Amino acid sequence: MSIPLFSLLSYVLISTFTPGPSNISTASTGVLHGYRQTLNYQTGLAVGVFLMMLLSGWLSTILLNIFPALEPTLRFIGAGYILYLAVGILKASYTFTEKEAKPLGFGHGLLLQLLNPKLMVYAFTLFTAFLAPITDNAALLALAAFLLAATSFCATSVWALFGTAIKLYLHHPRLTTTVNVILSLFLVYTAVALTGILLPPYSG
Repeated sequence: MSIPLFSLLSYVLISTFTPGPSNISTASTGVLHGYRQTLNYQTGLAVGVFLMMLLSGWLSTILLNIFPALEPTLRFIGAGYILYLAVGILKASYTFTEKEAKPLGFGHGLLLQLLNPKLMVYAFTLFTAFLAPITDNAALLALAAFLLAATSFCATSVWALFGTAIKLYLHHPRLTTTVNVILSLFLVYTAVALTGILLPPYSG
């Protein structure tokens, strides 16, 4: 059993820490509510990663046979949910009053990951290119899924802390609008790229 560790770590870290729907939405939640209020959402995201990794490991062979037929539908469903998050971010208010919208919770994070085609492509690639030798060992598969979920949690934490850090500077209306637009456009770009309508399908 030989796994190219350097290539595996490079792929995992680059895929996990680069901008994507989970990282961008966590940063936005950090801006709105502070780091502590992102923890439930981050937990939902991490559990989603854990479940997706288990599913991909256990059923990789079967699902890869039918994945080409499912891919377009999954991309559009995931893109629709990402656009929903983008609209919410665009309308976000940074007045920090008691009437502000509640922070994204566990269910939002879990749903985003289960409908995230980027995560599906990432998981399938991971288990077919790097971790295929461990898919028949339940203990190793569970450990790998846990470590990947923990890595995901670390990535969203970094983005949440970034959002919390710039929160102090968002009392100026122009800066608030600029941040909202930038974060929303990141998500819109991700959604459009996922569909492959205007851009090559996003798989990284």
